[in-house]
Amino acid sequence: MSALLLAGLLYLGAAMAVLPAVVRRPPNRTALRDEWAPLAVAVIVGGAVGPGLLVLGLARVEASTASILLNLELVATVVLAGLLFGEHLGRRLVLASGLISVGGVVLVWTPGGTVSGGALFVAAACTCWGLDNCVTARIEHLSPESVVLAKGAVAGSVNTVLGATIASDAGASFTAGHLLGALVIGALGYGLSITWWVKGARDLGAARAQVIFATAPFLGAVGAWVVLGDAVATAQVAAIVLAAVGVWLSLDSAHGHEHRHDPTVHDHEHTHSDEHHDHPHLDHGGAFIGRHSHRHAHDEVLVHDHPHVPDLHHHHRHQ
Repeated sequence: MSALLLAGLLYLGAAMAVLPAVVRRPPNRTALRDEWAPLAVAVIVGGAVGPGLLVLGLARVEASTASILLNLELVATVVLAGLLFGEHLGRRLVLASGLISVGGVVLVWTPGGTVSGGALFVAAACTCWGLDNCVTARIEHLSPESVVLAKGAVAGSVNTVLGATIASDAGASFTAGHLLGALVIGALGYGLSITWWVKGARDLGAARAQVIFATAPFLGAVGAWVVLGDAVATAQVAAIVLAAVGVWLSLDSAHGHEHRHDPTVHDHEHTHSDEHHDHPHLDHGGAFIGRHSHRHAHDEVLVHDHPHVPDLHHHHRHQ
């Protein structure tokens, strides 16, 4: 089974995992009208164009080089979030992304890798996924499950077609058990993880969410040591230390200043313990305790000063 065919099945498994949630709470016509454009950009750029560019790159570069270049997704997300989408980054977050990127290179570095024209295709694919991350983090009317369903269906279909045709391995074969296993792993490893990433990105912004998400390979290395009994390499330990310091820096990267909230209507997970959500819940005695999600309005202009990160309520520009 080719790597792209496996990726396609994993994405299709993700779509299958969130389908029941979308059926229970389907997006309404207003949400689709408001968010179809950014959702289409995220799905097409991240789910179709990105994998296509990756195929072109993998055909022209060594696997070791491609593994290192894939760390550029974090860099692309942070750069695009700051330059195009106005997310406040700060020195701590920039340093955090740099440390995790370097750690990623150390983790997968193999002597003998070279850079060729194919590297540009891999870098372009990472840029597509960075744009996908930034756009997805700002979708506020569709549930995370609806976003994952669209991404999983499109990315799964594109990767499966590419993996079964252009990037197919003529000598490879797979069984029904392999197919089922890929779908189950995709449901858990892609469906749940991407859903949680979308929820986290709405609360943290794309750059901070991707800094934390980029630690997945390091956790995988720890899992290989503990579960599979793999040997512990010095380079792996160094990479994990760099990643840990990077995450620690990102967790304390909020900033404070006076800012303005204009009236808006949106739908996202929230609590009533902050200064932004004081709407009543008549069906719960006027108040609701805990995280919940529904369409709600912010009717008045709010100007205040408090520490914050670029979540859905803090997309203001900085001078």
